[in-house]
Amino acid sequence: MTTSAPHTLPHRHVLTLPTGPGAVRLARETAERALAEWGVGEHHPVVGPALLILSELVANSVRHAAEVSPQTTVIYAASADCLVFAVHDRHPHRPRLSGPDGAGAGGLATVVELTHGLGGTAVVRGDDDGRGKSVWITLPL
Repeated sequence: MTTSAPHTLPHRHVLTLPTGPGAVRLARETAERALAEWGVGEHHPVVGPALLILSELVANSVRHAAEVSPQTTVIYAASADCLVFAVHDRHPHRPRLSGPDGAGAGGLATVVELTHGLGGTAVVRGDDDGRGKSVWITLPL
């Protein structure tokens, strides 16, 4: 699996959308279109789980960050051997992807379980100013 930074991958798309109703649907539809354009068909074994992971991350932004983050940004990137996406909002809370926030029940546990089950990685990166974060997912293709 490529360990390059997403901005160096040959395929990249950035979507900024309102953190509210319709965000999950728009993020999924955009992912489906981008993946199809990049030659990753809907029947590829990673696509279904990747869309579920993406949906959960965007839903978390809508549920928990909308009050302080009117916009959410989704970054999609891919190469021949990996798919990378990130969901960014301006809420300062940085969830742990292991332990109480990530290993218990709920959406983040599902994200971590699916990601690791596919041989991928999940990382939370805080903004330099401490007032936002991105959850980065890397999955092998």
